[in-house]
Amino acid sequence: MMKLRNILLCWGIILLIGCQKTEGGKFREETFTDIVRLKTTPVKEQGRSETCWAYAMLATIETEHLMQGDSVNLSAHYVSRMLMRERLTYYYLAGGKRRLSLRTMAPTLVRLIQQYGAEPFNTYGATSKVSYNALCRKAEQMARTCQSFRQLDDRFNALMDAEVGFLPKYVYMASAEYTPLEFAHSVCRKNEYQALTSYTHHPFFETFELETPDNTDHSAFLNLPIDTLMKAVDDALLQGHPVCWEGDISNKYFSFQHGRADLFLPSGNMQQLRQQAFERLSVTDDHCLCLVGIAEDQQGRRYYLAKNSWGTDNPYGGFVYLSADYVRLYTICVVLHYTVN
Repeated sequence: MMKLRNILLCWGIILLIGCQKTEGGKFREETFTDIVRLKTTPVKEQGRSETCWAYAMLATIETEHLMQGDSVNLSAHYVSRMLMRERLTYYYLAGGKRRLSLRTMAPTLVRLIQQYGAEPFNTYGATSKVSYNALCRKAEQMARTCQSFRQLDDRFNALMDAEVGFLPKYVYMASAEYTPLEFAHSVCRKNEYQALTSYTHHPFFETFELETPDNTDHSAFLNLPIDTLMKAVDDALLQGHPVCWEGDISNKYFSFQHGRADLFLPSGNMQQLRQQAFERLSVTDDHCLCLVGIAEDQQGRRYYLAKNSWGTDNPYGGFVYLSADYVRLYTICVVLHYTVN
């Protein structure tokens, strides 16, 4: 009973702090000092599409290569097309009884490029403004009139060629010719990235399939105590490795408009707070970002610099500063370079 009382007290303080920080819908002006800021490709715009998982994980791979002195900029449209084709088959076989959607989690991106390859950003879909939500509805309508897999393939490819662009057969890079699969294996090796989470309904230091609606690929995550997970994130960034972050932004602490997510918690059992929020469905996996830096505000409080995929129209050119306590509470999972200790 005492533990429950302490948890409820902490949540009451959190709500009070949140009201103070966001009074009138405004965030206090803040100046940040970057402790570390990794190189990254230009901010992209996912538009009205459920593909943040692709943009964030590709940004992680791109930054990893830039920090190694290699220039790579990858197409989210290519992997989105591959996933859409997979899911359209299930939609067709299910007789249209479940809607076609591209919602998933960051590890799916790694699986897709290992299976189907990758394309550079400027060779496939670079100028496309397509909404994959609308495109899924078109594909559903098209699939309902198909009579075979071959017909489904032909019509799907015609639709995607018209809406996004024709698929290049080869990738040309540094005077060399690659297939998309050969190119993908040069930018993301098998088992190069590790997916981590932190919840107490499974044993720590073991892997499990995270029970979130977007884990449609049944991806497995290594379960760590939250302090251990946060140390892994810090170590990665300080060693020059980006981190793909997946968590909750549907709350009053996050504002893309202001480029901030401000939450400062009293001392308490963060592991219990996270678990309670997860079980009550008050923290959900609704967005992916790429963490590319660590910063401090004027009071010396830690923030993480995150690259978003909603364009550049905010004070930090499309980047967002997430307070350390915000990351501790609202993280669903992270994906980072496997060699990080």
